[in-house]
Amino acid sequence: REAGAVAGTRHAKNPILLARKILEDSPHVILSGDGADEFAREKGLELVDQSYYDTPRRRKALDRILEQSKKDKYGTVGAVALDKEGNLAAGTSTGGMTNKSYGRIGDSPIVGAGTYADNRTCAVSCTGHGEYFIRAAVAYDVSARMAYSGESVEQAAETIIQHTLKDFGGSGGLIALDREGNFAMPFNTSGMYRGFHLSDGRTGIKIFADE
Repeated sequence: REAGAVAGTRHAKNPILLARKILEDSPHVILSGDGADEFAREKGLELVDQSYYDTPRRRKALDRILEQSKKDKYGTVGAVALDKEGNLAAGTSTGGMTNKSYGRIGDSPIVGAGTYADNRTCAVSCTGHGEYFIRAAVAYDVSARMAYSGESVEQAAETIIQHTLKDFGGSGGLIALDREGNFAMPFNTSGMYRGFHLSDGRTGIKIFADE
């Protein structure tokens, strides 16, 4: 349940490394905007010009969405891990919705919404329509269902994504890993890029539900 998060950074080359530094070297859980970038500078993390984030693919996506006058969800990267000493960890990084409102913060940096880890239960990383994940405290709810109801990580994750979140009007998915190495990767959309690597060497990469 240690946590560090960053929102609205404009110059940190690797926001996930900045989040880790906040966890390790700051009395706070979350820093945003200029304050986050100043902290990154103090800690010697690599800073870049904003043009670093501008790629042709994302520029085309933004132009397309602007023409349609709507928002789009794209680009979350998440990971959950269990080490040989039984420690669980989760990390989530995203650029957020394309054409999002200025100042909008999604679920990724909010502990308990898009990211959560507790050695007693599980580690969780989420992707999808962040506003719903925030309002439903999705990542924490997986852990809570395991702790208070005795559900497995698979049961808890499936129930939240396929019922709690879906009934709430939210779309997306999550990856979750418990302290025994059991994992779940449910989603209620047409597909979700996901993969796993186990200590016995087994690996897998999937996109759609029937794979």
